[in-house]
Amino acid sequence: MTWWWLADAVLILVVLPVVVAILVQVVIPIVQIKRYADHIIDSGAQFGPHLDEITAELLKTRDLVKVAGPQIVRFSRAVDNL
Repeated sequence: MTWWWLADAVLILVVLPVVVAILVQVVIPIVQIKRYADHIIDSGAQFGPHLDEITAELLKTRDLVKVAGPQIVRFSRAVDNL
């Protein structure tokens, strides 16, 4: 019976504090990651209203690149000849 008391004492005095220390080391980064994730979600939600404006500009840029494509090839060949 004495061994049971000794094993209980070792469990309470040694193992339990080690488990709690490891748990604290795991929980602190989890809380920080949650804060960062919440901040990312809040910041990412701000992009939604601006996407319509960007879409129109991207379509205009695509059309300009199609027009400028052959001119860019001519310019690069001219630079190569220098």
